[in-house]
Amino acid sequence: MASVPSKLYADDVSLLMVLLDTNPFFWSSSPLPFSKYLSHVLTFLNSILLLNQLNQVVVIATGYSSCNYIYDSASAPGQGSDQGRMPALCSHLLKKLEEFVAKDEQLLKEGSAEGIPSSLLSGSLSMALCYIQKVFRSGPQHPHPRILCLQGSSDGPEQYVAIMNAIFSAKRSMVPIDSCYMGSNNSAFLQQASYITGGVYLKPQQPDGLLQYLTTVFATDLHSRAFLQLPKSAGVDFRASCFCHKKTIDTGYICSVCLPIFCKHHKKCSTCGSVFGQAQSEVASTNKKRKSSEPLLVS
Repeated sequence: MASVPSKLYADDVSLLMVLLDTNPFFWSSSPLPFSKYLSHVLTFLNSILLLNQLNQVVVIATGYSSCNYIYDSASAPGQGSDQGRMPALCSHLLKKLEEFVAKDEQLLKEGSAEGIPSSLLSGSLSMALCYIQKVFRSGPQHPHPRILCLQGSSDGPEQYVAIMNAIFSAKRSMVPIDSCYMGSNNSAFLQQASYITGGVYLKPQQPDGLLQYLTTVFATDLHSRAFLQLPKSAGVDFRASCFCHKKTIDTGYICSVCLPIFCKHHKKCSTCGSVFGQAQSEVASTNKKRKSSEPLLVS
C-alpha cells in the first residue's frame, strides 16, 4: 500500500480560488437573495473539501471598492478535526465576510459611486494569481490551481486593461478561469477569460438551482474534465474598451507602438506620446477634393 507522502498532489488534488461577488448594487436588485446565494456557495465549498482531504479552497470577496481574502482552508482555525466540516467553514468565513462587507460599505460612503456599479474584478483576479504564484514557488509538488469567478455585477469598462493583463497572465501560468455569471446579460470579460484560459463559462438559467450547477459543472478537477462533456459558450464577445472614454466599442484606432485602443482619432497617443498620422476618413475626403479639383487627362 502506498504511503501518504507518495499520494500528495495527485491529478485529482485541486486548489480552488473562489472570487465571491459581494457588490451591494447588484444584490439589492437580484431575484436571488444574497443569503440564499451564500448558502449555495458554502455547501459547494464544503463538498470540494470533502471530495479530497488534500483539496484547498481560498475565497476572495470582491466588493465595489475593495477586495480581500476571507477564507483559506489551509490556514483556517480548527483545521485539525474540524477540517471539511460545515460549521467550522461557515463560522470563520461568515465572520470575515461580515467584516469585509462593513469595510467595503464604509469605503463606498467615503468615495463616490460614479458610472457602472461594477465589482473590483481586476483586483480579485490579481490577488488570486499572486496567491497561485506563491503556491508555485513553494516547491515542485503543489495542487492544481484553478479560479472560479462567481460574478453577478456588470462589466466595468475602466477595468478592461487590468482584467486582460490578468487573463493573459493566467493563460501563461496555465491556470483556467471558470465563470458562473448571475447577471441579466452575459459578461464579455468573463467570456473572454474562460475562452482564453480554457475554462468553463456558465450562465445559470435558473438561479434557484445554483448549487446543482456548481456541483455538476465546477466541482470536477482538471484531470476529470477530459472525460466529461462540459458546457461550451455559444458565442464570445471579443469587443474591447477604449482607453479614452472607457466604453465598449466595435471599431477603433490602435497605437502601433504601445497598442492602446481609442474610439476616435487622436493626433497623439496619450499613453506613449507617439504622433499619429492622418485619419483614414480625413485622407479619403482630402483625396476626393483633390481629384475633383485636378483636370482629367485624356489620351
